[in-house]
Amino acid sequence: MVYLDPGHQARANTIHERVSPYSNETKMKVTGGTTGVVTRKPEYVLNLEAAFLLEELLTEKGFEVYLTRSAHDVDISNKERAEMANEKKADLVIRLHADGAENPNVSGFGVLVPSKKQAISKQSESAATLIVSEVKKQSGMKVNGIRYRSDLTGFNWSTVPVVLLEMGYMTNPTEDQKLSDPAYLEGMLQAVTTGVEKYAALQ
Repeated sequence: MVYLDPGHQARANTIHERVSPYSNETKMKVTGGTTGVVTRKPEYVLNLEAAFLLEELLTEKGFEVYLTRSAHDVDISNKERAEMANEKKADLVIRLHADGAENPNVSGFGVLVPSKKQAISKQSESAATLIVSEVKKQSGMKVNGIRYRSDLTGFNWSTVPVVLLEMGYMTNPTEDQKLSDPAYLEGMLQAVTTGVEKYAALQ
């Protein structure tokens, strides 16, 4: 069972929630996300487009797939998104995002995983490694690899393996346009699907 979380939503929620069950530190429930420098597409729109496509690809391979949201006009915090997948006891959560940077030359696909201190880190890292390996096989796709994060609410409240895909930089003019090219996005997500299949085979 795979739970997809298309990041962000039409309106940010600036109310704070706890970043972790083990800390009193707080962050905004949902931030606004980035916007395509050329396409002007909001990140939350791209994330849902990708989620619908990935849902289709995974379902075709026999996976049971759920989404945290299927519309833009929702208000679901990052903690709540993690809890939805926890309640279903999902085998893997894939959070779908796009990146942004001050430097417009920065580009590439990457995967974030929970820090090594977390119980779910090893399985999450295993899924991420297989996904990165498959995406690297796609021609014309820059891959930045895996980064560990201890500060993400959606990771810290998760009790099931979770990865966050940074599909590319919407602040990079070329990559922004590529992310809105259905063939490019489908190629990437086909590779992600193969990575998930290989991860499932190990469980």
